[in-house]
Amino acid sequence: MSVRIEKVAELIKKELSMILLRETNDPALGFVTITSVKVSGDLQNAKIYISIFDQDKRKITLEKLNHAKGHFRSKLAERIKIRRIPELSFFYDDTLDYVDNINRLIKKIHEDDNKQNN
Repeated sequence: MSVRIEKVAELIKKELSMILLRETNDPALGFVTITSVKVSGDLQNAKIYISIFDQDKRKITLEKLNHAKGHFRSKLAERIKIRRIPELSFFYDDTLDYVDNINRLIKKIHEDDNKQNN
């Protein structure tokens, strides 16, 4: 990945995080964290990966973010000075769920080992 693409991705992540934190007043969204941004090589598309604290709100939050992606794109255009702001698409990042599951499995293995040794 080129340095420019990486810089644009980091800039989008930073600015979009600030927009979500300071300018979004929808309590239905819950606690949203942008975990990563992947920008296509031609800078036309950006995949925004998010983590959502409240498991019950994941689906509705993702739907709301994707519904408002035009609004977020126009807010980014006000803040970022590049020729064209990429089209945004929001996706749920399940990495934290995966890590949590691995930790639970390791803990269970240790508990089973302790039971066998006693």
